[in-house]
Amino acid sequence: MELKDTLEKVAKQTVINKIVGYLDKNPEENMDKIFSAIRFLTKDEFALSQIDFVYNYYKNDKSKHDFIQNILKNTDKKCLKKLFTNFFANANWYAGPKRQKYLDKENTGIPFVMLISPSMRCPLHCKGCYASSFSKKDDIPPEEVDRIIGEARELGIYYIIILGGEPFFNDYLLDIYEKYDDMMFTPFTSGLLLTDKIADRLKKCGNVIPMLSVEGFEKDTDDRRGKGTYKKVLKAMDLLNERGILFGVSSAVTRTNINAVVSDEFTDMLIKKGSKMSWYFLFMPVNGDDNDFDMMLTAQQRDLLGKRCREIRDSKQYFTIDFFNDAPYIGGCIAGKYYFHVNSKEDVEPCVFSHFSTVNLKGRHLIDAFRDPFFKKLRSIQPYNKNMLRPCMMIDNTEVIRHVCKETGAKPDDLGAEKMLTDPIFHEKITKSAHEFIPYAEKTWKDVFNEKGNDKLSKG
Repeated sequence: MELKDTLEKVAKQTVINKIVGYLDKNPEENMDKIFSAIRFLTKDEFALSQIDFVYNYYKNDKSKHDFIQNILKNTDKKCLKKLFTNFFANANWYAGPKRQKYLDKENTGIPFVMLISPSMRCPLHCKGCYASSFSKKDDIPPEEVDRIIGEARELGIYYIIILGGEPFFNDYLLDIYEKYDDMMFTPFTSGLLLTDKIADRLKKCGNVIPMLSVEGFEKDTDDRRGKGTYKKVLKAMDLLNERGILFGVSSAVTRTNINAVVSDEFTDMLIKKGSKMSWYFLFMPVNGDDNDFDMMLTAQQRDLLGKRCREIRDSKQYFTIDFFNDAPYIGGCIAGKYYFHVNSKEDVEPCVFSHFSTVNLKGRHLIDAFRDPFFKKLRSIQPYNKNMLRPCMMIDNTEVIRHVCKETGAKPDDLGAEKMLTDPIFHEKITKSAHEFIPYAEKTWKDVFNEKGNDKLSKG
């Protein structure tokens, strides 16, 4: 078996080296060869079907064809090669079987991506931000961050999203990116601390794809994030784009900024600035404040967000992800199944918005969290709703988190999570919001998705 594995690894590496060669020389002219070679990297039927799906889009959909060509032509060669080797080859085709072994042998699911908040320090004080409820003194020591990322890699997790707080407060993270040069990193950043020096370092690393936080045009962004932040984040985009560094935009969608962030004008501006994708997040009332509920999308707006996300993705040279309305494509909720979060106190949470935990990593190995009944219970009962447009255990299926915490002993690790479990007024408000969305979700589930999501991915 060891000889077979070794031979298979050598064969895969030969294919990867060939593809990297294509990427290094005229990649835009070698896409047919690249897709053909990629098929030799996996035997999984589902993965092969995904590769064929993307290839079909590339060949037959002009906007997708031009989008991929744009990436190939305008991305720094090292960044482009790292995207392929680290994200596609390592995180998916190499590490996938590694993660699967844990599931097959002990029913322990190893997620695809780890989110980690090394520090909650931030130069901004955005309205309703979940980060505001954490102490700024609770930074994870650099050596602990290194250890946790190393353990994630051992388990087959090669994609790390850096949150906070502001990731670029911590210079040592640049050393982490260089040390783990076979992994992919995505820091979610305000962009305020990006400089020419840091941008040069990111280009040298090649394995970092920043996501810049923007809440719409200048008024919406500055209203929520502070005066002057909009112009500074546009400057950060220029620093990255000039160097051919791949980057995208993250938008927390609220009741007041939705029309801006999903408009053609805003999206076209981002494309012009060099952004390759937008990631839309519903504003979540994680702090439990009354004002948080006033910022949440209405049921109609939440449905509109999904509609516009699909329209933009289908019509423009741009990729969009709606964290909630795209749930049917990935089998519903992914919390504790395909992703998880380590907060600045080293509590392991199923989701960045779900501040509940049973395992703290101080003195413990990362795998303990996945072997714990909390994560296993969440995975075993997913999807939480047959309508995968209602995926969330907190804002859609509001009794789930209460029942799971009671059964597994998971504890809230901040005040907002405590309210979610014990405050009847909070529970009444969030349940009312969930019920208001049902008719919209049912109509779109039927009309757009034909009442069918990705069942294969729903169980992990």
